[in-house]
Amino acid sequence: MYEFKPGLWAASVDLGWIDGKRRRKVVYAPTEAEAIVKRDALRRALTLGVNLAAPPRTIKEWLTEWLTEKERDGSTKPTTIARYRQVIDGHLIPQLGRIKLDKLSPRDVQRLVAQLRDKMAPASVIKVHGVLRVALADALRLDLVERNVAKAAKLPRLGRVERRALTPAEARKLLTEVAGDRLEAFFVLALTTGLRRGELLGLRWIDVETDEKVLFVRQTLQRVNGQLCIVSPKTHRSTRPVPMARFACEALIRHREVQDREKAATEELWRESGLVFANTLGGPMEPRNVNRRFEQARKAAGLEWLRLHDLRHAFATFLLHDGQELRTVMELLGHSTIRLTADTYGHVLPAKARDAADGIDRIMGEDGEAGKP
Repeated sequence: MYEFKPGLWAASVDLGWIDGKRRRKVVYAPTEAEAIVKRDALRRALTLGVNLAAPPRTIKEWLTEWLTEKERDGSTKPTTIARYRQVIDGHLIPQLGRIKLDKLSPRDVQRLVAQLRDKMAPASVIKVHGVLRVALADALRLDLVERNVAKAAKLPRLGRVERRALTPAEARKLLTEVAGDRLEAFFVLALTTGLRRGELLGLRWIDVETDEKVLFVRQTLQRVNGQLCIVSPKTHRSTRPVPMARFACEALIRHREVQDREKAATEELWRESGLVFANTLGGPMEPRNVNRRFEQARKAAGLEWLRLHDLRHAFATFLLHDGQELRTVMELLGHSTIRLTADTYGHVLPAKARDAADGIDRIMGEDGEAGKP
């Protein structure tokens, strides 16, 4: 501790030998007392394992470095990298980029959250914050910061949005509208297997066994940086076998016949991709074309409120109403946790609980006489 010059005190902390040189970290303050506080903070950080010898980085520099490393190591899916980049370039760097990584405070993060809440939905705010939290977790692992300050932020609450559930009668009406359509099998499978749009568009014939009435989700079609790409499924649980109903298998057999005729008609123009739901030249199908056809069908069926993704929800709801276990539904949907399934379809469970209570009445006797001596 020493007075560096009038009105400026300095304190140093010995970092030991690094790369053959004795290194020290020096901090400055206008008073001796403040310099002591800063010195003690450095000592605590050193005790916690923070790498005080690392060159100072701004949030922008760290996020850029972090994202580059994510791309290089190959462990992160291209779609995730693209989402990280969008969040980093669009929100994190503009708001926090100039702040030093080791100077970022919970208040800075809370201010970011408050600014985002004024222009984004709560779910989007949480996703932006999640990218920052993950990036800071890696900085903490590398001893670049003392703690992950993003964890201290108070995030907006997600209100449960109860969507109307598709009824079996409405589902049959929708399938009537797409009967004979080139994409009939797509909508049949969406409703009877619960596969996501990308999973269906990435489905290959080698992953389908109509005789055994089962298909295997092994890849998915996604748009990455503007280009359609085949990528691995969303999570490890998303790679899964899915049993098929008989009429789904029949729809696939008819679809294969249609595709064989298209292949014969186009001859040398056909690009064999092996995809079940290929375009008319055999290549990957544009997802937006599927949505356009669905919008036409739902309107014709009088179901304008219905979204394509609601067919996946209808599949799960039908199973739960039929008495299937929550874990079974989780595995068929490819959810990462059973909690996700319970949170998504919790509105169905009260009806099942009512059925269970009614079952007690049936077992004990509705008039209660069964329990009497």
